[in-house]
Amino acid sequence: MKSLSRLLGSRQPERRPLKRIALPEPSGPVYAVGDVHGCLDALLALEDEIFADAAHFPEPRLLIMLGDYVDRGPASAQLIDHLMQPMPNGFTRLCLAGNHELVMLDYLEGRGNLEDWLRYGAEATLASYGVDTAYLAKLGQGNAERDMLIRQAIPVAHLQFLRQLAIVVEMPGFAFVHAGILPDMPLDRQSDWQLATVRKSFEEKAHLSERVVVHGHTPVEQPLHMKGRVNLDTGACFTGQLTGIRLWHNTGRYLSSRPGGNVRPAVRA
Repeated sequence: MKSLSRLLGSRQPERRPLKRIALPEPSGPVYAVGDVHGCLDALLALEDEIFADAAHFPEPRLLIMLGDYVDRGPASAQLIDHLMQPMPNGFTRLCLAGNHELVMLDYLEGRGNLEDWLRYGAEATLASYGVDTAYLAKLGQGNAERDMLIRQAIPVAHLQFLRQLAIVVEMPGFAFVHAGILPDMPLDRQSDWQLATVRKSFEEKAHLSERVVVHGHTPVEQPLHMKGRVNLDTGACFTGQLTGIRLWHNTGRYLSSRPGGNVRPAVRA
């Protein structure tokens, strides 16, 4: 089996662009889920709600994960394992990258140092892989043993999962992305990092968009629908509430990891 260090090879000066997916008009329901941040129990509860809801709709059914699977919450490693498993019959899952995945990938591929990742909440992620974070702290910054221990703990399959994430999914009337899309700039000129991190400039211009952008990244108390966008990040790692949406015939319905939570009509394109 290839080791993670061997697979990584030499330091990579640039991040390789992630996939950008364009889909036709869906013939079945489309579900999207906001930022999970290591909260596997909340995702499993929300998936139960999604599967029950989907029983009333035709196949195929699509589930789009909006990124930020790692950091802060208790079970990042286990959550990635879950996302790598096949979906029930009739479902396809597409996973997008959030800024937390990009920072993790930058560290693993040698573009960033561990301190960069730790500022994003990586300590919880490392603990989920069985890394002794107290021992890492004792080793101190710049200690090569820290990187060796981490690379030994993170499976190669998880690195490959991160590398294979998409950055945006487009379909008629909608776009799905972690943070946002600037409507006054061609999408092919917007970098992966921008699509995973933009906030204010997107929020100020989203009403100009001709489609609804479904995103996360900026925590809100309740799922937010404004002209041009729907924000599904309800801060699962802080509140325990993970939010999703079901889109069907240009209308939407919120779903929650807390049954009965957010199930009101949501959006019309």
